[in-house]
Amino acid sequence: MTAKTSSQQPQFMTNTPLIESSDTNQIVVPDKTSWKNFFAYLGPGFLVSIAYIDPGNFETDLQSGAQYKYELLWIILVASVAALVIQSLAANLGVVTGKHLAEHCKNEYEKVTNFILWILAEISIVACDIPEVIGTAFALNMLFNIPVWIGVLLTGFSTLVLLALQQYGVRKLEFLIAFLVLTIAVCFLIELGISKPVASEVLYGLFVPQLKGSGSTGLAISLLGAMVMPHNLFLHSALVLSRKIPRSVSGIKEACRFYMIESGIALAVAFLINISVISVSGSVCSSSNLNPDDQKSCQDLDLNKASFLLRNVLGKWSSKVFAIALLASGQSSTITGTYAGQYVMQGFLDLRMKSWLRNFLTRCLAIVPSLIVALIGGSAGAGRLIIIASMILSFELPFALIPLLKFTSSETKMGSHANSKTISAITWIIGSLIMGINIYFLVDHLISVLVHGDLALAAKIFCGVLGFSGMLIYLAGIGYLVVRKNKESSHLLALTTPESREMERTVSAYDGQPRQDIVNMQLPQRRASNDAN
Repeated sequence: MTAKTSSQQPQFMTNTPLIESSDTNQIVVPDKTSWKNFFAYLGPGFLVSIAYIDPGNFETDLQSGAQYKYELLWIILVASVAALVIQSLAANLGVVTGKHLAEHCKNEYEKVTNFILWILAEISIVACDIPEVIGTAFALNMLFNIPVWIGVLLTGFSTLVLLALQQYGVRKLEFLIAFLVLTIAVCFLIELGISKPVASEVLYGLFVPQLKGSGSTGLAISLLGAMVMPHNLFLHSALVLSRKIPRSVSGIKEACRFYMIESGIALAVAFLINISVISVSGSVCSSSNLNPDDQKSCQDLDLNKASFLLRNVLGKWSSKVFAIALLASGQSSTITGTYAGQYVMQGFLDLRMKSWLRNFLTRCLAIVPSLIVALIGGSAGAGRLIIIASMILSFELPFALIPLLKFTSSETKMGSHANSKTISAITWIIGSLIMGINIYFLVDHLISVLVHGDLALAAKIFCGVLGFSGMLIYLAGIGYLVVRKNKESSHLLALTTPESREMERTVSAYDGQPRQDIVNMQLPQRRASNDAN
């Protein structure tokens, strides 16, 4: 019967775990308290940090520096601190419960709510993939003079090659990503040394908040959308499952602490890279030596124009260094985006696809609009598409952030590892500020279109009704997730005594939600030698 079921399974589906259990992928943390254990936890944070330095970030960083010099640097600082807090919560959820965020959503919400959350998560992954496709195409154009639309097509094939590295183990993939992150950092440090921004002005923009007009507000939202991405919450909560940690109170606390430190190091590198991009852009575009063409480029700066601008102002090698950083960013981002899509699909739908097929589907959804815009609108149109994609990510963030905040604050899910009242208050304030900024921009932009637009009266009425109806639905969805009470069921894996495990099974059975066995989790198995011991 088993053979029959296996033979009937479609070839593009697989029952293999998302994180393979072969020897090359086993990362077992020693069951002893030591600072040396920290090295076993290094890796997931750097995979997650890629989302903070992808081409979407570069695009918005370049525009904010070109238009407002260093005035929006404080947004990067605030977003980086908020990202560290939020990403730490995502890691804690996976460590404590043994399930990632998408799996918790599937167990917690009704079918309709789950379907909507899944669709929004998939849209966010596609929205994240669009800048990566366009950014890689721009990089290929800068380095090899390949047309942008051909570069868009080539991005799909290049990602499949990099994904083949999975067979060599998760550790080597993490080393590759870390190498690409450091490559990006070195490239922009070189750019920073060439452009020589004024340090006092950079520090002022970094620590003195300021927003001047709706234009800066729009860019601020784009920066937030490019920094704190919804799919990253799903990704981080799943990546921590690649470590087999001691299932004891001290072991779990150590894992949460080391993951926070590791995330802090990775996000600090990403923070410095973003600061460098804005500083280079602000320094170059505020230079008094710009010719009229370069001044025009600074008014509407995108990834492609940045290459020509750097070449004209700072020299040919500056342009090549920027292209190398952009290529490393785009390629590494596509790998993490594919992983996030796989976890989201498996968690919400209990459906697993082979990585190459999942990447192909996601990449097709990103390539189609990118290719159309590149053919019709050229580089300028592709640049605007990146900004739109970043804003979509910002608006969709609450639908991943609110479940995360509620789950990590729930003692029935997290036990003694649940967020304290102070942490809960801080994280809810961060989430509320992000949602408040989004709503403000939505209302401001809608009113601006209705009042100052050249639309006919009937069109204005239609847009007004449609826009405010959409805003009400958006607010209603957020409100539902906020006020809805969590189910009273525990999925803790931190219970270590036979009596507590038996009690957990009894509670789960009573709630009609049997606890999944650890074997079914996406965790690597212990080595045979460890089991024998």
